[in-house]
Parts: sequence; structure tokens; C-alpha cells
Amino acid sequence: MKDSFGRTIDYARLSITDRCNLRCTYCMPNGGIAPLSHDEILRFEEILRLAHILTTIGINRFKVTGGEPFVRGGAIDFIAALKQLDGVSQVTLTTNGILLDKYMPKLAEIGIDGINISLDTLDPIKFHALTGSDALPNVLDAIDSCVSLGIRTKTNTVLLAGVNEDDILGIAELARKQVAAVRFIELMPVGQDFSANAFPISRLMNILEDNLGKLEPIHEKLGNGPAIYYRLDGFCGKIGIIPAMSRSFCESCNRIRLTSDGFLKLCLSHTDGLNLRTLLRNNSSDTNIANHIAQAIASKPELSGFDKASTGKPMHKIGG
Repeated sequence: MKDSFGRTIDYARLSITDRCNLRCTYCMPNGGIAPLSHDEILRFEEILRLAHILTTIGINRFKVTGGEPFVRGGAIDFIAALKQLDGVSQVTLTTNGILLDKYMPKLAEIGIDGINISLDTLDPIKFHALTGSDALPNVLDAIDSCVSLGIRTKTNTVLLAGVNEDDILGIAELARKQVAAVRFIELMPVGQDFSANAFPISRLMNILEDNLGKLEPIHEKLGNGPAIYYRLDGFCGKIGIIPAMSRSFCESCNRIRLTSDGFLKLCLSHTDGLNLRTLLRNNSSDTNIANHIAQAIASKPELSGFDKASTGKPMHKIGG
């Protein structure tokens, strides 16, 4: 599937819930959240139907997201069904890891293609301050379980000036012998103004190279997203950097997002898109829905709108 700028759109992020068991300061709004009602959330059968429709127009790689996916009952069965769906070539998962350990055997059994686990700090006190939870040991155990079961494991660290910069080197060390990649993400102003916590990628690069050695760029495409990957001498895994604010990666964008209430979001930082829940529940045919999706993708914005994103939906309602 091509958009009007010639970009191949073959990847969709599917949010299955807006609920989460953490309250990360850069994701949840300060005043808390009003969760969507049961009727507003797409049923799993509806999401699977949409995934099937997406495969018919060339979108065959999927990332399951939340909120936190595993706070929704039946998530593991949904992931298994998605993995088995005709036309699906890849299913990966992003999670905070707290509930993950109990599902690891099943995820390994169904052949999950990769798991991304959020890890913003290795310090229990800072973890509690950032998330409102004392579950850091659960997250670290989940990482160990993923690796031991041979699942491709990546960690995601959102950079926060004055908060977790002291954790950068400790987290990076996980790539020395353990995880497939440690990824550092530049803070994006989605739903809130985070300018006070902005941490430029150039500063991260200096910290890594001053302490761990030269970062050697990897030029081949790795993964579905915009991460730029590097090798470090002596490291089995890679260092990934997602320079969301410092550099534009719009020209290579390959994705759309489905929110848990059925809105097809064409760009993380734009508000335009398509209400698929209405089409589904008005008994539209698969062909009609596919045509609507194709038309929407044709109007996908060329460039991100991060200058206006702070007034839009917060990240937990989008699905990351």
C-alpha cells in the first residue's frame, strides 16, 4: 500500500486498550484519565476483522500495544489469533513488562516475533516516582524470561532530562550480553508540553561514546520503526536511537495506528484519520472498509506536526 508521497505503508500498531497499570508521567495526563467504556472499545473480533482487511491492502506486520495490553482479559488469546491470521507476516508486542512473565511460555509457543519492554530506569525509587509502581523487579524478570526463551527482546527508554540520565549507561549495558537492542527515545510532546524534560540525542551520543566507545552505524534496515541502530565493540546487542524531535523520519514512515476505540490514526502527532468503529458497527462490507482505509492512507500527512501535538490526545489513548 502506497500513500500519496510514495511511501510503502505495510505496518500497523493495534492498541487493544487505553488502560494501564502504570501512571508514567510522560504518558498519563497530570489530572488522571477517564477510561473508555466497554462499548467504546473494539471487540477482539472487530480488531481481527480489521487486521484481515488491512492484509488485503498490503499491511501485514502488526504491533500489539495498549495502554498496557495485558490488563485486558483475553489479550494472549487475541495475540495468538492475530499471529495465525492468513496474510499476517509478523506480530510483535510492546508492554511495560509487569504482567508479562506469566504469559511468556504461551508467547514463545505461538511464535511471537519480538517483544519491546519499557525500561526508563534501573533505580527502584526513580521507577516509583516515574510510574507510581514498585514493580521494577517484575520488569527485570520479564526481560530475563524473554531472553532465556529466545524471544527477540528490545528495551525502550524515554529520555528525560534531570530524571533518568544517570541510568543511560546501566541500561545500555543490557545490550552487551542480554537484549537484542536497547533503544533510547527522544521525548515527544504528545498530549502534554514536555519541553522542560527535553533531552537531545546529541547529548546521549556523547555520553555513550565517552564511556562505552565509538558507535558504529548500522546501515541496513532493522525492525519496523524509525530507530537508527549502532554497534558497540564488545556488545552482542545493538544500541537504537529514535530521534523523534532532533531529526525527521517522516520520509520513511511506513505505519498507521488503530486506537482501542477504533480510530485509524494516520500520524502520531496529527488528529486526522478515520472512524472505523462506525463502519464496522454499521455493517459495512470488508471491501467498503478497505476502500475507506485506502482513501485515508492516500491523505496521510507528509510531515509530523509535533509543534501542535501537545494539545492532542495523550499517548495512552493513541497506543504509542
